[in-house]
Parts: sequence; structure tokens; C-alpha cells
Amino acid sequence: MWCKDTFFICHSNIFAVFLWVLNDKNLDTMKKILFLSCLSVLAWMGISCNSPQQQKLQPMVKHVVMVGIDGWAAHDLAQAHDIPNIRNLMANGSYTLHKRSVLPSASAINWASTFMGAPTELHGYTKWNSKVPEIPALVQNNHNIFPTIYSVIREQKPEAETGCTFDWDGVKFVIDTLAISHWEYIPDSYVDINKNCTIAENYIKEKKPFFYTAYFGTLDETGHEHGWYTPEYYNTLAEIDQVIGRLIQALKDAGIYDDTIFIITSDHGGIDKGHGGMTIEELETPFIVCGKGIKKGFETPDVVMQYDVPATIAYILGIQQPQAWVGRPVMSFFE
Repeated sequence: MWCKDTFFICHSNIFAVFLWVLNDKNLDTMKKILFLSCLSVLAWMGISCNSPQQQKLQPMVKHVVMVGIDGWAAHDLAQAHDIPNIRNLMANGSYTLHKRSVLPSASAINWASTFMGAPTELHGYTKWNSKVPEIPALVQNNHNIFPTIYSVIREQKPEAETGCTFDWDGVKFVIDTLAISHWEYIPDSYVDINKNCTIAENYIKEKKPFFYTAYFGTLDETGHEHGWYTPEYYNTLAEIDQVIGRLIQALKDAGIYDDTIFIITSDHGGIDKGHGGMTIEELETPFIVCGKGIKKGFETPDVVMQYDVPATIAYILGIQQPQAWVGRPVMSFFE
């Protein structure tokens, strides 16, 4: 309450008080300087108390759906011609093509940061296929894992429906499955991406989740087999674009499209037939956010890191992020 009242005073009355002090002929110059200095401190305290990190956040929408595309590089995205759904999300939402992975630029490490809001040094996952942290996590929640977006949601909104479906089993080690309403590993859907998509569609329509991640590993597999930025790579991306269109339609069929923010992101890019190094081709990935309250056709100039993804999701859903997270919401995305 003190912060709220101070904020009101600072913004409603501060200008009038400043004018009164400046024009009061009964105060000498030193007293005026002292008085104005005190008012400046009070104004700063009022603004500080009401920063987004400290005030109680209000959800922007009732649902967030995130599509995680493993191995989706931002480099040479202009060469991808058959992705109308992705292009539409960019035109009607906000995005960056320069979101940077944490090092090393490999899957488990960066999906950990995508869900945990922190870099390698804090969550402790350091290898491509880490199942447990090689470095002890700096902090742990009551499930003995670094806090994830799922565990933070569960703590603050215990009744919320959350889900995660994926076709690479490595995902289950970085999401805190004990905190999720529904999670499902879908083996062999690298070969048949429609299997993964159908399960995602049905889950959205049946459960109308508060937060849901649909992970697809097919593009990464294609990169390893045929190479990044090859015709095969872009053909696979076109297939994923069709999946994105189906998931958007599922939101409409579920009656929640207008109250959903849709996100697409990735963990790393690639070069030749691999990744894990320090080239820009491996490190830069897209981050697209579209929906109510999001600027349209806006490419942010802001620095965006992998661990800013869950911070942005938390902000959208009105979730207070834990102190251990270093990620920041991409505030420039919001109207």
C-alpha cells in the first residue's frame, strides 16, 4: 500500500509541489535545493516500487501455446519461401531473428534455458544430451531441479492446466515433469510429424491449456542428415509451417484463439551438418510472439537471449519469475 500511495503522490502532485517550492519567496536557495532533492528521492522510490519485477502482474491472456522447433536457424530464413503461417505470425506479431543461444549451442543445454530462465552456469546442463546437470544447479525447487516455467506456474496457479508433448525424449529431463498436468513423449514422430501434430491438436481442443509446449525435432534431424540451409531443410520447415497452421486452427476450434498468445522458438541453428560451436549460424534463432496485446509487424532491436523466453511467457501469464532466473521479458513486444 505504501508503494501504491507513494506512486500516486509522485505522479499526481509532484509537479505542483515542485512549482510551489520554486516560487516560495520565504525559502532560501539552500532550503529549496534540499527540499527538491528529497522530493526527487521520493519520486524515484515510488517509481521503483512499481517496477514490473516488483508489482503484482496481471495476465495478458488466458492461454499461451509455444511451438518449439529444434534446430531452426534464423540464418538465411529469407530463403524459406513456403512458410505462409510463420510469415503471417511475423506480420501480425513481434519477433527477433537474432535470439542468441547459450553455449554450447546444443539441444539439452538450450532447451533447459528455454524452460529455466537461466544460462548454463546456473542450471548446470552442459552437454547435448544431458539428463541431469553436470554442474549442480545453483538453486533447486521442491522437485530437486532448477525452477522451470512449469514448476513456477504450478506453485503460483496450482489448478492451471499445463502440457508438453515432444518427439525427442531429452525434453523430459529439462521441464520438471512432476509439475506438469500432462506430458507425453511421442517416439518415431520424426518420421511422421503428423502423429505429433494430431496429438497436439487433440490436447489443445480437449484441455484448453493455460500453458502448453508442442516440441518438434524433425528439422534438426533433417539438418544432421542433409545439412542446414539445403532444399531438404527448407522442405521440412515447410512441413512444420503446415503443422503450425493446424495448431492455430485447433485454437480456433477450441474457442480460445482470441485469448491465446502463440509463440514459436528454437534452441539453436546449425552449420553444414552439425551444431554446438560458436558461429552465428549456430547461435541465432527466431523468436516470434503473436496475439492480443502484441505489436504487429514489429522486429525488436532489443538484445534477446535464450533464457528470455520463459521470462516473457511468465510476464504474459501474470506469473512472478523466481529470483534465480536471469531472463527478462521482451517488453518491446507489448503494445
